[in-house]
Amino acid sequence: MIKISTNLQNLINRLLIWRLHNVSDKYFIIFLSVTIGILAGLATVIIKNTVHFISYLLTSDFLAEFKSFLFLVYPMFGMLMIIILLRFIIRKKARAEIPNVLFAISKLDGKMSPSNIYTTIIASTLTVGFGGSVGLEGPSVTTSASVGSTLAQLLRLNYKQTVLLIGCASAAAIASLFKAPVTGIVFALEIFMLDLTMASILPLLISSTTGALASYLFYGQDVLYNFQLISKFHISEIPYYLILGLLTGLFAAYFTNVQIQIRKLFKKMGYWYLRLIIGGIILGILIFFMPSLFGEGYVTVNSCLHGDYTYLFEHSQFYAYKDNIYSVLLMFLAIVIFKSIATAVTFGAGGAGGIFAPVLFLGANTGFLFAKFFELSGIRLPASNYALVGMAGLLSGVMYAPLTGIFLIAEITNGYELIFPLLIVSTMSYAINRSFNPYSIYTRKLAQSGNLITHNKDKTVLSMMKVEKFIETNFRSISPDDSLRKLTEIISKSNRNLYPVIDNENNFLGIVFLDHIKHIIFKPEFYDTIFVRDLSFVPSVLVSPDDTMEEVVKKFQDTGNFNLPVVKDGKYLGFVSRANIFSAYRKKLKYFSEE
Repeated sequence: MIKISTNLQNLINRLLIWRLHNVSDKYFIIFLSVTIGILAGLATVIIKNTVHFISYLLTSDFLAEFKSFLFLVYPMFGMLMIIILLRFIIRKKARAEIPNVLFAISKLDGKMSPSNIYTTIIASTLTVGFGGSVGLEGPSVTTSASVGSTLAQLLRLNYKQTVLLIGCASAAAIASLFKAPVTGIVFALEIFMLDLTMASILPLLISSTTGALASYLFYGQDVLYNFQLISKFHISEIPYYLILGLLTGLFAAYFTNVQIQIRKLFKKMGYWYLRLIIGGIILGILIFFMPSLFGEGYVTVNSCLHGDYTYLFEHSQFYAYKDNIYSVLLMFLAIVIFKSIATAVTFGAGGAGGIFAPVLFLGANTGFLFAKFFELSGIRLPASNYALVGMAGLLSGVMYAPLTGIFLIAEITNGYELIFPLLIVSTMSYAINRSFNPYSIYTRKLAQSGNLITHNKDKTVLSMMKVEKFIETNFRSISPDDSLRKLTEIISKSNRNLYPVIDNENNFLGIVFLDHIKHIIFKPEFYDTIFVRDLSFVPSVLVSPDDTMEEVVKKFQDTGNFNLPVVKDGKYLGFVSRANIFSAYRKKLKYFSEE
């Protein structure tokens, strides 16, 4: 729960009371979607401008042919400042990656700590500004999502409304970054898999548009990718795009597995300073030899989109080889291979950021490398187009978000002239990586731990149902030493067909099922010779109050029972009913599906 002053809480309470009497939920959510769009746009602008300012101060006086040794120390110094600030001064963790948002939606009822707003900004701007090879889209989304979650908690919104505000904030962040409102909406739907109705689409659209407009307000007509389509798509290029789709799919699988394996290696290093030193040295060396790996790399991507590959050798000790086509191809290949490693090492060493920009960087360079390779054999392909389509391919393959990749490129190019190549490459890349990795890099860890519910409506609903709320205690209990006569008296006064057997200390010993004893309850000659302990049995399946509702439902499915006993530490608590759980499930499902 967010801690605020008493006066502020009283003010919020009065506003909420006034709102309940004067403003409907529908119009209130629309107002909040505008507010969230503005706040998310501002957060994105702050993050981007801060990074550009830091990066400019550090590298503005570099000459293209200058072999700067400062690249060796910049990344480590930036991550050291993060650790000092967050670990020892602020004492808060920065959760800058999108999986943290998914976890909050799945397991924390959408509640994110307000401190994540400023810790994410600090960590991500220092990481990227000092050369960390990660992006700002993830931090922008998580910062904006934290704003949305915090606002929802202050206004005491329910789970459905909270998740909607988080989705609106995420859409606005992406729309603000790329000035692409449709992409923002598709991103929120595709990554968070929100089960939104048509009534919920309107707030998403409003937030996304507002976020994009906020970006226009600060940046004017300038766009992140200034691209003009010169060469149109020809049907004869389909075979080349099929090969590019295969290539981007393989590189997507490579990128995903590199992130997984290198992060595992760094986690095995017990001390933070060991991770910082090793990661900082590796990252510094990579950037020293390939300076284009410095930061998020949007300058590099724009160069690719304009057919310019001189960035490969700027500030590099290989500057003298910039006019040799074979050196160009080797440098392209090195960048494509080592970008994935640089990104993983940045995370492992303690940096904060996202994978969106590295994936776009990797896609642009893959497409450019592909076109330049065929140029050696005399086949001239429009390198800018292939760089652009390569971006969509890698984005679709790594993030499992083909629609986001397609619409992002379509909005960047202000048209759909490349729609067929985009569809071909994005679909192939997505399918290929999915054959290697069933879950995306965002959802893999959550899925393995059983915490991924945003991509499954049943899990989402069941996760909000707690076992303790369904425990029925109005069952007549009996002692194992009771006779059949006493049992018969209890049955005559009860409308249940299950009777828990417990001792004086409330230990659960079994149950008596009425259907099992019907053949003797009308035989008085057995009333004083047969006891409850002779008639009871211990069921093979019990329910714990700590079980998830998904586990309880599975137990009902496996046993076919209508009621299951709830026991904790051997003590009897009551029963849960399949009918009651199913009825509650249907009500919640209807609530989340209604307009």
